[in-house]
Amino acid sequence: MSGFGAPDGHGEHEGPGDEERRTGQPYEGDGGRGDGGRGAGGHPGEGADADGGGSGQHPRQADGPEPDRPARIPTPRASVEDNGRPLPDLADPGDLPPVPLDLPHDVLKSLLGAWALAACSAAETAAVEDHLGSCGSCADEARRLREAVGLLHQPESLDLDPGLRTRVLQSCLERRPPRIPVPEWAAPYDAETARLDALLQDFGDAEWHAPVRLRWFEADAAKSRRTTVAGVIAHLLSVDGLIALALGLDDPLAEVVDTAERDASGPQGRTEAFWRNSHFPPTRSVRGPWREQSHGLVRTVSFTGGHAGGLAVSYGDFELPLHDAMLDRAFECWVHAEDIAEAVDYPYQPPAPRHLNGMIDLAARLLPAALAERRQAGLASPARGRHLGLAGEPGRSLRLEIEGSAGGEWLIPLDSPAALASADLEVAHVALDGVEFCKLAAGRVSPEEAAVGQVGDRAAIRDVLFATAGLSRL
Repeated sequence: MSGFGAPDGHGEHEGPGDEERRTGQPYEGDGGRGDGGRGAGGHPGEGADADGGGSGQHPRQADGPEPDRPARIPTPRASVEDNGRPLPDLADPGDLPPVPLDLPHDVLKSLLGAWALAACSAAETAAVEDHLGSCGSCADEARRLREAVGLLHQPESLDLDPGLRTRVLQSCLERRPPRIPVPEWAAPYDAETARLDALLQDFGDAEWHAPVRLRWFEADAAKSRRTTVAGVIAHLLSVDGLIALALGLDDPLAEVVDTAERDASGPQGRTEAFWRNSHFPPTRSVRGPWREQSHGLVRTVSFTGGHAGGLAVSYGDFELPLHDAMLDRAFECWVHAEDIAEAVDYPYQPPAPRHLNGMIDLAARLLPAALAERRQAGLASPARGRHLGLAGEPGRSLRLEIEGSAGGEWLIPLDSPAALASADLEVAHVALDGVEFCKLAAGRVSPEEAAVGQVGDRAAIRDVLFATAGLSRL
């Protein structure tokens, strides 16, 4: 190690400065020649005695420095880094307890807001919480601030409760009944179109052109068709036009479809005709006509006073009463709204329970006819030794149990749409969640993948599940 202090081994000799200060004479060690203790021949050791004193005037002192000599500078101590030993572990600052603060009352009171927001340091938090145990007024203020902070927290979902609109309208209507009320069977359509319109109102161009895949079942096989968000609204506009025609309103296809294609019937035919002849791809401009048409439908059926519920609406190869057609359109509006929400990665809630119950009831009432169509198409046949029931007589039945707030139980006649369902002739029992059943009926879930609790005749259960999926269409 370098420095002004000499190593320990140099204590055996004096330096030239020591001798000059003590005697006042030049240093004459090493034989007075200044040759480093060399002899005449220039070799070390020549002219030196056996004990190393040589011919110098001051022999080496074996007992250390003389008493009158000044004290020598001590050598520096060895560092811990130089001895190979490990460094001591330093405590983590986070593990050290906070230094307690002694703050006056007014300062602690001013820290309550930051403490409620968890913005104080550890020492400040400890001081405030210690103070709250002894100051009642500050404790009350801290409780109020914490409750206010809880109101500032954003909820998990920004979506409103799907039943909120219905409850608000019901509360308003109880205070001031409408002059022209919406019929109960049209309320689901009114609610679902309003929810979808609220979803669409802030869409930009990118969302309107987001890809959407429409899915349904046909002949026990999954089908799909790719379109866009704008294309889905064009599809709803086209099919809702079937009800508009039945009510004597304008057909939305009249301004888009050529005269040669205006005879297109059925949901799929009208949709394909609209897609072929409209602006391709459809843009946000389709929202206005769809919105106006939905308002016109609700307004028109409201003016009927509920007496036109039995008016037939043609779907091409089948017909539905007006009240069932409105429920069917509400169901499809909800299903396609979920398709759109999934395409833009936005959460979407199911309908209000009482509206969802009506949709489930419609599907359950359509199942006997769907089972008959499957038998006619050769997709289902009675097992060997089994006879179909007669029209108007009790026949084999399946109990459909729908769980959840929108659920209930339905007995489905298996042998004929005109047969009577009978609990005594129940051959199978199926249980599904309400939303799961609707997704099966919409073609969004396959019969093999549906979460179903089942017991009884396996063939009857399979027929009912595939008939439910067959209710779906483009």
